[in-house]
Amino acid sequence: MVMTLPKFSTVRQIILLLALICLGFVSLTQLIYTRNWNQTLQVTVFPINADGHLSTASYISSLSDRSFSIIDQWAEREAKRFDLDLKTPFEVKLGQQIHNHPPPWPENDNEVAVLFWGLRFRWWAYRNTPDDGGGMTRIRMFVMYHSGADDKPLMHSLGMQKGLMGLVHAYGMNEQTDQNNVVIAHEMLHTVGAIDKYTEYGSPMFPIGFANPQRHPLFPQRYAEIMAGRIPTDNGSSYMAKSLRSAQVNEYTAYEINWID
Repeated sequence: MVMTLPKFSTVRQIILLLALICLGFVSLTQLIYTRNWNQTLQVTVFPINADGHLSTASYISSLSDRSFSIIDQWAEREAKRFDLDLKTPFEVKLGQQIHNHPPPWPENDNEVAVLFWGLRFRWWAYRNTPDDGGGMTRIRMFVMYHSGADDKPLMHSLGMQKGLMGLVHAYGMNEQTDQNNVVIAHEMLHTVGAIDKYTEYGSPMFPIGFANPQRHPLFPQRYAEIMAGRIPTDNGSSYMAKSLRSAQVNEYTAYEINWID
């Protein structure tokens, strides 16, 4: 009896199917364990010198765990406002510097191009994350620091719930550290289910993008809702929160990240 080997295309399909099953299992596990708030989620910030400038390198070398401790303190403050049983939701630590850059954002950012970019980014993250013992529910924030010398606006940052990772573009300047942490916290909450709450023009959406949509008078707001990032001063006017001291989690975001029912 002659046995015929399966075709290469069949083997490839089986391998892809198994990979998708494994990916689905990992994503489901991450979704459950990162949103039950039974234990503190570990967050590691991996700095990257985005432009190769010496000033950026100097800034990265000055970073420590304390550079991000305000994120932990802010999360504790906000969790307490919603009576979360877990005192410390996040613990943010500085990881090793990464010297390889992630794949560039596609110039043609249609849905297909973005999908393939996401797959490439996940593969890059898998290949470039240092083996530092981080668990499956550890959140990875890859922060690309720029000197800002070219006066170009930073690229858009993003956070991904599937894979528990974020890509943040930030300024490598001491005076920008507080605002960088606002962006890191924003993208960090994306990984646990929060959605953006601003319009295509960057304005906070009412009511979901207001820290206190019931405030009377409504304007000016005192805080930025973290997933909008800006403090509304009147209809159509707002400004970026300068630090997490001026940012809050509102009930919409608290519900999305499972802090309230």
